[in-house]
Amino acid sequence: MACNSESDILRLMADIWANGAVRRDRTGVGTRARFGAMLRFSLADGRIPLLTTKRVYWKSAVRELIWFLTGSTSIRPLVAEGVHIWTDWPLDKYRRESGDSAISRDDFEARIIADDGFCARWGDLGPVYGKQWRRWQGPDGREHDQIAALLESLAHHPASRRHIFTGWNVAELADMALPPCHMTYQYFVEDQPFGPPRLSGILYQRSCDMGLGFPFNILEASLLLRMLSQQLGMVAGELIWMGADVHLYENHAHLVETQLAREPRDWPLLEFARQPASLFDYRLEDFIISGYDPHPAIAAPVAV
Repeated sequence: MACNSESDILRLMADIWANGAVRRDRTGVGTRARFGAMLRFSLADGRIPLLTTKRVYWKSAVRELIWFLTGSTSIRPLVAEGVHIWTDWPLDKYRRESGDSAISRDDFEARIIADDGFCARWGDLGPVYGKQWRRWQGPDGREHDQIAALLESLAHHPASRRHIFTGWNVAELADMALPPCHMTYQYFVEDQPFGPPRLSGILYQRSCDMGLGFPFNILEASLLLRMLSQQLGMVAGELIWMGADVHLYENHAHLVETQLAREPRDWPLLEFARQPASLFDYRLEDFIISGYDPHPAIAAPVAV
């Protein structure tokens, strides 16, 4: 089956912007939304879907993915590395509950790093992605490492239809700073006549902010698939993305119009500097991305 390109992503964005249902969403900002979309990306040639019509800070995406895989739910490891993508939610909560509405993001993050007590009180996001991926708590109190189980299943039962992990733990949704948007992942192993098996994956996303979140979501899902392939001695096949509520925020007009006016460029190549001992031992310097020549970044506000 033919695989999608960045031009297809732009067409989806243009359709949402022109024809999407206008909705008053949870954030109060308002969105234009379509319900149900699918895109397929081939990873077989080493290229990854890293958008070029605006610069995507891919090192932040790598750091976030590694953070997920540690099982951490504190923003401290991220802000210590200059990654701000999760700060807005605890910062908003702190401003509302403490009454200190004037505190800047920089000052808030500095306190998160320097003050253990402050970090424990305000820097934890609740049982978000990493907790569910690595420490899902069952009704008997026992924790389940979904990623370790996935690796075991792929290695020893490749024909299984149960290569799945999810972040949607109904019992803990209310305690999360943000319920999982990129929600459920499933994998498929295909034997090949010559060479190692081919690993493909599906990401089901219940909610997708096409302007800000989507570029990170498809990149991280692609990185994870490539990491799994390397660890298992397989080759990467397709990443299939399925979006449910696929939307653009009304206050992202500048982002949408600027991005749609740009011509896509070739997607870059991903190589690994080494093969780490396990899926949980990757570092930023292990990811070598070459040939990335994007248009400039486009700033836009995050809807909290």
